Amino acid sequence: MDWIARARALATEAHAGQVDKAGQPYIGHVGRVAARVRGDADAEVVAWLHDVVEDCPGFAAQVQAFPPAVQHAVQLLSRNTLADPDHYYVHIAADPLALKVKLADIADNADEDRLADLDTATAERLRVKYRHALAQLAALPGPPAPSIEH
Repeated sequence: MDWIARARALATEAHAGQVDKAGQPYIGHVGRVAARVRGDADAEVVAWLHDVVEDCPGFAAQVQAFPPAVQHAVQLLSRNTLADPDHYYVHIAADPLALKVKLADIADNADEDRLADLDTATAERLRVKYRHALAQLAALPGPPAPSIEH
């Protein structure tokens, strides 16, 4: 079964009509995250699905059709208002698949070319947010998190 194609199709349907902070189609972000982990099939599937549960809850049940490791990583990457935010990065760092996709997600979100399309205040708020995310991940066991340069 071609899990990557299925994940891409689900993400494309789920994110249809959504735009990012710069007004661009949101699926572009998801595709760039998937491209950053290309070569690792499981990570690419998770990358396509990484925002489906959190941003498109009506499609969350469809993620259950994917392999258990993919489901687990997607759940870890999906922020839950009931969960303790301090544990969000702890759980991600403990799962190599979720961690790989999260680092790719942060790299795309913190890309200076993308941030340049935003107003100064929003861009700086996001830089701070993603530096914090990388600091949280770097403080936990696992591979070192990359830095954000600007």
